[in-house]
Amino acid sequence: MITGDSVTLEGSLGVPPSASGIVLFAHGSGSSRHSPRNNYVARVLRRAGVATLLMDLLTEEEDRDYEARFDIDLLTRRLVSATRWVGAQTTTRRLAVGYFGASTGAAAALNAAARLGDAVGAVVSRGGRPDLADSLGRVTAPTLLIVGGLDTEVIALNRLAFSQLRGKKELTIVPGATHLFEEPGTLEQVAELAARWFTGHLSPLPPRTEPHAP
Repeated sequence: MITGDSVTLEGSLGVPPSASGIVLFAHGSGSSRHSPRNNYVARVLRRAGVATLLMDLLTEEEDRDYEARFDIDLLTRRLVSATRWVGAQTTTRRLAVGYFGASTGAAAALNAAARLGDAVGAVVSRGGRPDLADSLGRVTAPTLLIVGGLDTEVIALNRLAFSQLRGKKELTIVPGATHLFEEPGTLEQVAELAARWFTGHLSPLPPRTEPHAP
């Protein structure tokens, strides 16, 4: 259970031994923490030594509201709250934070990264809509945009967003993949790209120094 923004959200936390960082998954419209694609990516990340938090950014009641699924500001607030929750837990507070966003979740991930600044170490978007983010020019976290080669409309939107990002960035197009990366081998490529990006940019935070008693 993840508490924040006046709600309690469902989530699944996985922390491998000696984790280098933790990736919070921001799901797209109509998806959830049970998404088989994001769960597959999460398993690959954990094998690479990266902790994962798959969660629902909306409550069940909110998710029935179609407009809420596209409320980027609401999704952003929930992701920021979840990030603060991760920073308060004993098992995860020293882990550098990354975001993995899909569809509208990519926009929320980028907006949250802009709001939190150095607190976010890396962002990956899978078939996302980063063009819906209103803070692209303020994102400092290294950002990887992954798009399917057959997803022509979304490629154009990602190129538009890519041009507005100011920090370290890459745009990778997976040949032969459509929007959901359902073609054989394409989701595996996404997971490998994401694992390489996160392990390259996330490292454990230094120990916090406790104040000495007077």
